[in-house]
Amino acid sequence: MKNIRTLIIDDERGARQELVRMLKSYPQFTLLGEAVNADEAEQLIGLLKPDLIFLDIQMPGRSGFDLLENLIQVPQVVFVTAFDHYAVQAFEVSAMDYLMKPVREERFKNAIDKAIEKIGSNEGAAIFLKDRGKHYFIKWKDVYLIESVENYARLFFGGEQVLLKTSLNKLEENPDCQRFFRASRSILFNIDYIKSVEKDGDGMLAELKTGERIRISERQAVKLRSLIKI
Repeated sequence: MKNIRTLIIDDERGARQELVRMLKSYPQFTLLGEAVNADEAEQLIGLLKPDLIFLDIQMPGRSGFDLLENLIQVPQVVFVTAFDHYAVQAFEVSAMDYLMKPVREERFKNAIDKAIEKIGSNEGAAIFLKDRGKHYFIKWKDVYLIESVENYARLFFGGEQVLLKTSLNKLEENPDCQRFFRASRSILFNIDYIKSVEKDGDGMLAELKTGERIRISERQAVKLRSLIKI
């Protein structure tokens, strides 16, 4: 098991100290630091690249959810909060776990065990976003199609569609999106979802395992053939 790099984010000093104390019982976790608000946390996450964060939801200024929406690469998350009405919302976004303050030792151990299992499974990078009042953790490997919609990108995954405020050009530059291929100005698709390809005039027609059929220009077809060794 690799060493798990961890960051604690909470505006309450006592809450941070209690998490630090409990974390000391688990030598496979390395505490990289502490942050007292979302702004400080965003800087530390970008700099230190933790595997796991213990995150308070309600903090002065931006909330924990606001922080996650601004991250390009989202670590695994355990929410820690005193407000139980956030519980359902936290699990809607598929948080690794949810701890109520004051945190009990046995619940903390359960969260630690889940962290070891989940991080050890190497499930891949994820993104956090809010769309139409819902929050989502979406693993990039589960996204099969991305479509440009004005100033947004529409992500297709697991029978759902959500909007992310970014451009396809930005997504192409994201190292977590290396499995996505630019079929046209408005379409990226995940090459791991290709079911079949066939010649289509001077270009190609790719059918995805999800049923979509995507036309690819002659120039892009050459790139795709090289990429998937057709």
